[in-house]
Amino acid sequence: MLLSAAILSLFLMATPASAQDGGTGNGAPPPENVSALDLYKQGGSFMHILLVCSIGTIAVAVYCFVQISGKKMAPKGLVDRVNAAMAAKDVNAAYSACDSHPSSYGKVMSGALLKVNFERDLSNKASMTDAAVEAIDEEEHRQMVWVNYLNIFATLAPMIGLLGTVWGMIEAFDKLATTSGDAKQLAGGIKIAMVTTAGGLIVGIPAMFFYFFFRDKLQGVMTTVQKHASFAIDILSGEIRLQGATEPASQENTEAS
Repeated sequence: MLLSAAILSLFLMATPASAQDGGTGNGAPPPENVSALDLYKQGGSFMHILLVCSIGTIAVAVYCFVQISGKKMAPKGLVDRVNAAMAAKDVNAAYSACDSHPSSYGKVMSGALLKVNFERDLSNKASMTDAAVEAIDEEEHRQMVWVNYLNIFATLAPMIGLLGTVWGMIEAFDKLATTSGDAKQLAGGIKIAMVTTAGGLIVGIPAMFFYFFFRDKLQGVMTTVQKHASFAIDILSGEIRLQGATEPASQENTEAS
């Protein structure tokens, strides 16, 4: 909703000042007010394509707002349950919790837990780490597919607007060449053609902003997922102990005494 309101506001700002002032100041009759809907109709069929791009931008941005977040992709409750199970060496409980949860952290840990082997060094930590890294790459790629749609709209919308402008100028010059039109008619035709360029930029600029915003946010969330997965693997391998357990340094001091 915020994006659609911003697009509408930009359309209203793009309306010529003379159309909003109510007069020209030199005694000429005031021009007819031009609304955003009027500009949309003047832009021709290319504006329909830009409308589809704007709807797609809004839909993908809302999806990314909902899906790309630390609470959604690495819920604290699941992380705590997995850490507790890893500390108790209960791999089955940790795997069941992760396999039944649709989050990115759950999918990453599900792949890593399949590599657990208590007979190997550090419970086969090297293989678990490799499996977790592969799963993280897959999850990041899966989410980036949606973020890249914003980049597509950001690139496509201005190009469509430019194409509409060029097409409109061709038609304007064609009418001028085949009729006894004057410069005012040519100026009016060019003005209508430029509407598509403005529309393309109005759609493309927010799409580009959201693309960079969610791309950086996704990278940050996936880094958090990686840290949680690495921490859980270190707990199982014995390299990290949860709070409340005896610290390795304390054990060494006890043995030395």
